[in-house]
Amino acid sequence: MSDFNKDAEDVLTSLRRIIRATDLQSQRLARSTGLTTSQILVLQTVEANPQVSQKRICEEISLKQATVTSILEKLETTELVTRKRSGHDRRSVEVRLTEKGAAVLKEAPKLLQEKFANAFFHLEDWERLMIKSVLERISLMLEAEGIDASPVLDIGDIQELPKEEARHIEHDNSSQ
Repeated sequence: MSDFNKDAEDVLTSLRRIIRATDLQSQRLARSTGLTTSQILVLQTVEANPQVSQKRICEEISLKQATVTSILEKLETTELVTRKRSGHDRRSVEVRLTEKGAAVLKEAPKLLQEKFANAFFHLEDWERLMIKSVLERISLMLEAEGIDASPVLDIGDIQELPKEEARHIEHDNSSQ
């Protein structure tokens, strides 16, 4: 095997390990809490910002309004949060963590992205820049730059794949 092929294999193996680590975390979270990474992030945001607005949650964790609305509906149904219209702005909805939600958060394992952020923070500036540049280049090489993504390490629900991403995947599969 040439060094080029070995290097490409090593890079693909590293990418697969990242994907697998994300998948395993999702499974661990589901087993221990019954929640997804995104749901835990919403709970953490609500815990850190009592009576937070839904809009602020979206801004804090870089998720779309529709996604956060769906997450909050699930969290409210399971009595982990409550939502109510703001007293001073009827257009705004305030979200509060319930005691049950606080208990779930207390028992939840540390998120993979928290571990990453902590390790990334301790790198030298040049190392952070190099990692960012390499990952952006890989994204371009995989033609993934147009895929909408938030900075959340979560496998997500395949049924919730946005139409544009579904078309991108269908096009790639049909050209093989």
